[in-house]
Amino acid sequence: QVQLVESGGGLVQAGGSLRLSCAASGSIFSINHMNWYRQAPGKQRELVAQITSDGSTNYAGSVKGRFTISRDNAKNTVYLLMNSLKPEDTAVYYCFMAVTTTSRAQYNNWGQGTQVTVSS
Repeated sequence: QVQLVESGGGLVQAGGSLRLSCAASGSIFSINHMNWYRQAPGKQRELVAQITSDGSTNYAGSVKGRFTISRDNAKNTVYLLMNSLKPEDTAVYYCFMAVTTTSRAQYNNWGQGTQVTVSS
């Protein structure tokens, strides 16, 4: 009933910037928290950033001060602005949304993932 579509990944040199987007569509009543996760080869998926429905944000220590999460509730979209990128930021990035549908059912939804590669 709800789909998430990510965009904005790619290849960038160290020190560069990228902005990821994740748009939700479907029978959406409301969206609680929106998160970005990442998974590097051979590693577990980790939480990168979270933004709650009231706009409060939390970041992993490794990205604090470099990444900024934001949301546009009118567009059901979450963004991740990544500055000062490092090779260790290379990973597949996934968005996550806790969605309440128009039938008041609650679902946890994941995006398809987008590759971010940072070259040294």
